Amino acid sequence: MYTMDDSEVIPEVVQPTRRRRHSKEFKEQAIRAAMQPNVSIAAVALHYRLNANMLRSWVAAQEERDAAEAARKSMSAPSTEFVPLQLEASGVPAGAGEIQIEVRRGAATVTVRWPLSAASDCAAWLQGWLR
Repeated sequence: MYTMDDSEVIPEVVQPTRRRRHSKEFKEQAIRAAMQPNVSIAAVALHYRLNANMLRSWVAAQEERDAAEAARKSMSAPSTEFVPLQLEASGVPAGAGEIQIEVRRGAATVTVRWPLSAASDCAAWLQGWLR
């Protein structure tokens, strides 16, 4: 029967592998290359010496950021500007002692009634609201 001597034992020290850190520019370049039409993510990963699964996760994260940005842009309300109203002092029908303003933004509609005697306050409020 064979037994090993202490002189035959070769101490093999396994060094832990260190994670590589990639710069933001390198990641953006690899992601752009992988997002090109008719390009294989695996081929791009081989070219950049990356794991294909890791590159795919980078691409998926970028696609989510792009979709969120597109949704944010589509949801932003169009810029509104103050439109001054000119009221005629004469010819006001009896019983019309109020200002009525109807504002629509998307599907929401808001109707505001304001006393005609406080027209300047109404204009100031409306200007502040539209900002």
